[in-house]
Amino acid sequence: MSGTGASAFNPRVILGLVLFGAVAFLATLYFIGSGQTGKSGVAEADVTNRGLNGYAALYRMLERQGHDVSQSRSRKQYLTDGLLILTPSANAEADDIRKVIEDRRYIGPTLLIIPKWVAIDAPRTLPGRKPDWVMLGGSFTPEWTSELGDDLSLETKIEPVEKGTARWSGLGKSGALPSPKYVQAFTQGRIVGLAENAQGRNLVGYMDDGGCYPVLDQAAGLAAIPPDDCTEDRWNVMVVAEPDLMNNYGLADRNRALFAAQVVNLAREGMDLPIVFDTTLAGAGGTQNLLTLAFTPPFLAATLCLLIAMLIVGWRAFRRFGPPMAEGRAIAFGKRQLVANAAGFTIRSRRLHLLTAPYAALVSRRLAAVLGLRSADPVAIDAAVARRAPDAPVYSQLAARLSQARGASEILRAAHALKSLERTIAP
Repeated sequence: MSGTGASAFNPRVILGLVLFGAVAFLATLYFIGSGQTGKSGVAEADVTNRGLNGYAALYRMLERQGHDVSQSRSRKQYLTDGLLILTPSANAEADDIRKVIEDRRYIGPTLLIIPKWVAIDAPRTLPGRKPDWVMLGGSFTPEWTSELGDDLSLETKIEPVEKGTARWSGLGKSGALPSPKYVQAFTQGRIVGLAENAQGRNLVGYMDDGGCYPVLDQAAGLAAIPPDDCTEDRWNVMVVAEPDLMNNYGLADRNRALFAAQVVNLAREGMDLPIVFDTTLAGAGGTQNLLTLAFTPPFLAATLCLLIAMLIVGWRAFRRFGPPMAEGRAIAFGKRQLVANAAGFTIRSRRLHLLTAPYAALVSRRLAAVLGLRSADPVAIDAAVARRAPDAPVYSQLAARLSQARGASEILRAAHALKSLERTIAP
């Protein structure tokens, strides 16, 4: 094969395009894995949200009160021995919420706030719009509340109330709810109430699961259960059905803010425990990064094999890249090429021993010509060689050794010895 022209593309340019494509592909995997694919316009109710349905105000209030408060974007924080505040979205999976609560029953207390608002980011064209403003587009009860399992299943309902009756009371405080139209309350479930609405439905409470919670029982006005009668020694699960008592919308009122602080302190059962706000169940950081997953067993082996295969294919493609190729002649011109072809044919046919006698005869004729002999008689050549180079080997012996050689290496050594003799006589 032979080149017939210059390369159509610069290999460096092609290599740059391949590297750029690889980096872009890896970046795409990262952003998809981390969930950073752009905002959908729906404002989830979590601790990072400063809109009406978020809990940023609760976080800052607890922080200013001197509590050890933090945010969690990793599910590893589910095992914290402090108070874990869960603010799952309406689209969260019931299995995920149930697993978190069950795994923590002997680790630390849990406060679950059920969402109800459908909030969207305020349009940029809204007059006087400020960052993080949202618009409340309606309310509904998430389906996962009734799918948490036999011990945790709850039934909540949003009911419109008459004007002037959207009120709450509990823990020695009372007041109006921020939204007079819709109030979310418990309708079923083993809940010990700590706050109720004007219709007597519980808004905030803790699970009645047979555990000993003397601090909570006292706040609820119940007689403390003797420690010997407790069936389970585990941490409490506090549940808030009406999020407007805890979110930014609700904390605009002093009474509701003080009530929210009381609920958090009761959930810690009077202990100085750290407080962790979970954001994964609200959709922040809940998706595992694809690159991290690719380098985590059991996917690590497949990833390494894929990378090695890509490198091999890329290297072969880059090394083979070049100018267009055209097919050359099967037999090139020239005596040198003709001799090379004949020699190659002889070697491949394993007939090298047929060349020994002709080569010996050729050398004898050359020596006879150099020594001035009339014929290439071996006896005459031996005598002439002895007179000119007494130390040289005997020609007839070398020729006999070549004619008797059979193996390729043996033939070559004998032929080389005969050629050396010729060079000695005719340098």
